[in-house]
Amino acid sequence: MSVIPSVFKSSATILAALVLAGCSQKFQTVQDTFSLALFGPEALEIDPSYVENLPYASMYVKNENGGTALMVLGYADPLVITNNTAVTATVAETAMASSKGYRLKWLSANQEMLITEFGRIVKTVNFGDGNITDSYSMHADPIALGLLKPTTPKTWTRTLDWQPGNHIGYTLTSTFEFIGEALIVVNDKPVPALSYIEQVNAPELDMTFTNTFWLEPVTGRVIASEQIPAPGFPRYELTELKRFSGVDN
Repeated sequence: MSVIPSVFKSSATILAALVLAGCSQKFQTVQDTFSLALFGPEALEIDPSYVENLPYASMYVKNENGGTALMVLGYADPLVITNNTAVTATVAETAMASSKGYRLKWLSANQEMLITEFGRIVKTVNFGDGNITDSYSMHADPIALGLLKPTTPKTWTRTLDWQPGNHIGYTLTSTFEFIGEALIVVNDKPVPALSYIEQVNAPELDMTFTNTFWLEPVTGRVIASEQIPAPGFPRYELTELKRFSGVDN
């Protein structure tokens, strides 16, 4: 897909107010955030000007089966690249690291949580189609290292756990390929991007699938993607609306 839809629909009930301790966003409660981010239980189109005025990091998530959501950032946990592996770290350690980013926890008003690292889905909670419970590797994701860098490996192996079915310790191997320049639409505005395809193989299941990542041409930051989080899962479209201001993550 070369163009990401700029307007999705969302239907949800607002979460009960919960105080966010240590949240990197400048809001006090989940209730406050969702009262701004969502319009109520009816499925309504979200006006681009409304999104532009949101003071919070946010993104659209679309399930290929039809479900959509506007998700807002709830937590940001610092990460650093140590021995080519992304690990959580203190703020001080992150400030001194040459390669750094955040594990971002995005929340919907239906109490779903989607967790990303450098634009990749690494964990989900309360998703009706199934959930990633863990994702780990001995080596850093090439997206975290920077796909635009000529020294970044274009192959990667990771291990994935997911439910339902108690799938534990399945190996996924990836190969990344640059496709070319693209012009995507984000919140009704054309945005130049560089497109990469990730070919993913799950040998134990004899399954293959592809993910697509659209990168900001200068920083290499993921600004949109189409991802299948785990074998057999539906495809999800992620579109960044307001980026988290912590780092180019």
